[in-house]
Amino acid sequence: MPATLRSLVEDRALGLRPACGAELLDRAVSWVHISELPDPAAYLDGGELLLTTGIGLGEGTDHAAFVRKLVDRDVAGLGFGTGLSHAAVPAALLAAAHALGLPLLEIPERTPFIAISKAVSAALAADAYAEVVRSDEAQRALTAAALEPDGPVRVLHRLAQRLHAWVLLLDASGAPVHAVPGTAGEQLPDLTAEVERIRRHRGRTSVTVTGRGGQVVLQPLRVQGRGLLAAGRARGFAPADMQIIGSAVSLLTLLHAGPSTLDAGGRALRTALLRMALAGGTDAVRPIVAALTGPLPAAPLRVVAVTGRADARRELLGVLTVAEQPAPFAAELDDAVVALVDTETDSVARLAAVAAQHPGVAVGVSEPVGDDAVERGHRQARRAAEAALRSGCGVRHFADLAGTALLDLVRPAEAAAFAEALLAPLARHDARHGGQLVASLREWLAHHGQWEPAADRLGVHRHTLRKRMRRVEALTGRTLDSPGFRAELWLALQLTPDP
Repeated sequence: MPATLRSLVEDRALGLRPACGAELLDRAVSWVHISELPDPAAYLDGGELLLTTGIGLGEGTDHAAFVRKLVDRDVAGLGFGTGLSHAAVPAALLAAAHALGLPLLEIPERTPFIAISKAVSAALAADAYAEVVRSDEAQRALTAAALEPDGPVRVLHRLAQRLHAWVLLLDASGAPVHAVPGTAGEQLPDLTAEVERIRRHRGRTSVTVTGRGGQVVLQPLRVQGRGLLAAGRARGFAPADMQIIGSAVSLLTLLHAGPSTLDAGGRALRTALLRMALAGGTDAVRPIVAALTGPLPAAPLRVVAVTGRADARRELLGVLTVAEQPAPFAAELDDAVVALVDTETDSVARLAAVAAQHPGVAVGVSEPVGDDAVERGHRQARRAAEAALRSGCGVRHFADLAGTALLDLVRPAEAAAFAEALLAPLARHDARHGGQLVASLREWLAHHGQWEPAADRLGVHRHTLRKRMRRVEALTGRTLDSPGFRAELWLALQLTPDP
């Protein structure tokens, strides 16, 4: 449940008392903001519980104007701490809040404002977690429904049940194919214009319509010529609801892709399954993949990303999908081929061998990840593939990026320009005065800023080295006490040949 003014008042540990607006305590609280400004409205987004001790509300304050600005900002309520600058809530403030319909909570001196902030943060976190759990449970229920006889109808019924909404499945012409409940078809006349617009503009993936009847979401199925899904209800759809609708669209896409369309749309189907796995973990798609293409690799698994020329990527996709047990699952995603690979097979080695025959193609391999961390593995594989493509090494494992492979993440021309610009003042000084600033800096950084071992390595006294480092700071205008600046200098020195 979201945080509300009522839930805060009912929390006895906080000791809050509604001074006025008790009938409005069901307002949701989006955040807590503390301010002693006489006009904090500019720093509010709406939905906040504003806390103040009234320091900025001294004599001569126009309390009605103060409250009116908060109401115009649509704050959830005002919390007033008593016992500090004011022994009680000012009568003028109380009257203005009552007149303008702003809930006002009296906060006793014993209650720190941070306790209220923590209570709201905990409620928001619990609500967000509940939404994640609800979305995951709904995706599992939809997947189970898809595997039942008459899968499309089962999916529609389960979707309507989970969202407490009506659902329509329309064919390519916009005519209703299934309606849940049966009276849902009565909603179609009001959606004709939007349905036609989606049919004409095939690139549009989703449309949300809000009107007197509530909110309606229209999403086309992801196989060309297969119609669209419409879902509506009186109250709006939350982000978690939109994810559930998207899952239903993916499942209906797969279920409508029979044997006659599987070959032509095979890549699109695999992509839809991959997107579902990245969004909700592999558990949600394992039953469907097992029924259509064979079982997914068991966890832990690796994610492999292949970038480069389109024809070479497709050849690699073919290599990944040859029969082996357990078979890796691969699909095209944007400008890459992404595969879920069993850690116990030689799939990565075979990919490396094929990649070596195609210049300009790079393979990135993630760390082993669990079923619930496929998206993290995808990010790792993408980063490794980008580094491999820049370095021309063919295959790169994400674990390799932790060391000197960091340099592969920057473009050579830009990296050289960065290093030259950062070290230019030191290089000019050394050239003019026969100095050793660059060499001394390199040694000092290599010894983690330890003066004695760095000075011994350079063959100078530690005071001489300290003087040189102070000169580095003077020439660059920055302090070597900054870890960020040290990191920039280290990177620049790695990009600069050691004389």
